[in-house]
Parts: sequence; structure tokens; C-alpha cells
Amino acid sequence: MSPYQGGGDMIQAVSFDKYPTFKAAPAKFEAGTPAIAEVIALGAAIDYLSAIGMENIAAHEAKLLDKLTNDLQEIEGLNFYGVAPHKAGVVSFTANWAHISDIAMILDQCGVAVRTGHHCCMPLMERFGIDGTIRASLGLYSNENDVKALISGLKKAKEMLA
Repeated sequence: MSPYQGGGDMIQAVSFDKYPTFKAAPAKFEAGTPAIAEVIALGAAIDYLSAIGMENIAAHEAKLLDKLTNDLQEIEGLNFYGVAPHKAGVVSFTANWAHISDIAMILDQCGVAVRTGHHCCMPLMERFGIDGTIRASLGLYSNENDVKALISGLKKAKEMLA
């Protein structure tokens, strides 16, 4: 079997006179330089997260998720999806007063990043009878100001679109 791509460390010999010869498998299928920088960066990321503590990160996200969930429930006309009691810092919703894409555009203008669409789960969206949702995600890097900005942006979107 011939390799599907070429690159360093898979070639046995190269010349102007004949086609290159490849090393034996598996080396001939492992073209290019290994992702050394990426592995080093992953190690640094693991060290960073370990120093903070995964339980601390989970507690931070849970606190923000509670605030976001409570604040969103004060905005009339939102429909929530994925409301398990213990879940990741993600909230998916639609609004009965505007299309998700229009809301997301206004949020973007307010400096708030959300995702819209079917989120690679079209059968689930079909099961719910919707085209997609707005998805807000919280993480280690999120803070209460981010939650406030999302709520403020949604209120602005509702004023403009409802």
C-alpha cells in the first residue's frame, strides 16, 4: 500500500533517477514532524489546570451556571433545552419572540459570543421540533461580567425584535 501523503521521516531514499523508496510500515504512513510543540503546549495546559484544581474549576462553572440560569429565567419567552440538575456550564435555548440567528447577531454586536444552529445534533433538534438553539458556554475564563453582558444583550435583542 502506498502512503497517502509525503513528508519527513517516512522516506528511505530519494534520488533524481528513480521514485523514492519508503520505510516499512508504520513509518511510511507517519509523514512529517511529530506535533512536538503541541505536546509541550498540552503539557503546560495540563499543569495550569492541575494547579487551579479541576474541582475548583467545576465549582466556578457551577456558580456561574446557576447565576446564568436564574437570570435567563427572568426573560420571558425563552425556552430551555438540556436542563439536567448536574451538568456542564452550557445553556441552550430559543426565544418565542425572534429567530436564533437574529438574536445571535445582536449579541455579537454587544460583544457576546454564542453559537447558534443544530450543534451537530440534527436528530435531537428534529425530536424537539426546532431548527436549532442558541448555546451559551461558560468556562474557567468566564466571569459574572460575561453573564451580565449576555443578559443585557438578550434584553436589548428582545426590545429590538419582539
